[in-house]
Amino acid sequence: MLVDTFGRVATDLRVSLTDKCNLRCTYCMPAEGLEWLPAPELLSDDEIVRLVSVAVGLGVTQVRFTGGEPLLRRGFVGIVERVGALLPRPRMSVTTNGIGLARIASALADAGLDRVNVSLDTLDRDRFQQIARRDRLDDVLAGLAAAEAAGLTPVKVNAVLTRGVNDVEAVPLLRWALEHGFKMRFIEQMPLDAQHGWTRDQMVTAEEILARLGEAFVLCPVPDAERGSAPAEEWLVDGGPARVGVIGSVTRPFCGACDRVRLTADGQLRNCLFAREESDLRAAMRAGASDEELGDRMKLAMLAKRAGHGIDDPSFLQPDRPMSAIGG
Repeated sequence: MLVDTFGRVATDLRVSLTDKCNLRCTYCMPAEGLEWLPAPELLSDDEIVRLVSVAVGLGVTQVRFTGGEPLLRRGFVGIVERVGALLPRPRMSVTTNGIGLARIASALADAGLDRVNVSLDTLDRDRFQQIARRDRLDDVLAGLAAAEAAGLTPVKVNAVLTRGVNDVEAVPLLRWALEHGFKMRFIEQMPLDAQHGWTRDQMVTAEEILARLGEAFVLCPVPDAERGSAPAEEWLVDGGPARVGVIGSVTRPFCGACDRVRLTADGQLRNCLFAREESDLRAAMRAGASDEELGDRMKLAMLAKRAGHGIDDPSFLQPDRPMSAIGG
């Protein structure tokens, strides 16, 4: 198993398919974008499937495809189909900005994808363009509808609230999600932007989000026993069965129950989203390492996992890689 020195077992593998993105969200990257990874440094489809297979052999039961924007990966449907053929079969999901999902949702469902998480920070067209620097709200909404129609459910919607930008949208977003049968998740903004401009003053905290939602809805906490290792704390909305989740990565960390490990698009294994160390699986694989040797490298990387992300520690340093290059 992929176990660390604190007894946590990694069963959830986040696989970044590309560092590229077709949006330029202000809390993620500069307006001009970033310097993308050269193609030769990216894992091939075969290499991705092989590393996922090794991880499944070590107890991984869930695979989440991420980016950048994973739908930009040309071979995505084929990767999903091949990972779905592994035994034991892991559950598969994708985190996407939704652009292009309307075109590919049915094919992904046919290939074996189980569900989707779609990032959507606002329902206001002007505000969407302000945040994402692109006028693509209609494409995202069409993608959400296509995912629902294709059976990629439950469809989860992730929103990051930023002070003075879209912090007034907590209630409208949840009300809209309830009307459409989507599962709403609010996520605290994390120090993972390429500009390294994150500040606590900008971040809307979990407590603030819950206070704002509580002005319009009756929220009843779901017992921690039902949460397990899930990053989101959940509340029943107006007596249920609908729920809303809040991921307080900064102010309400859940490191003690973390079961995640990350594979970057260029084949680096990261045992924590905020890790500053990586294990180079790509180089080992291309040098002829066997599956057993790759598995040993994965297990060794997990042993170095720290007790927590340490954001509140004075010695905390933001990772050199931004979220788009790590994989969300």
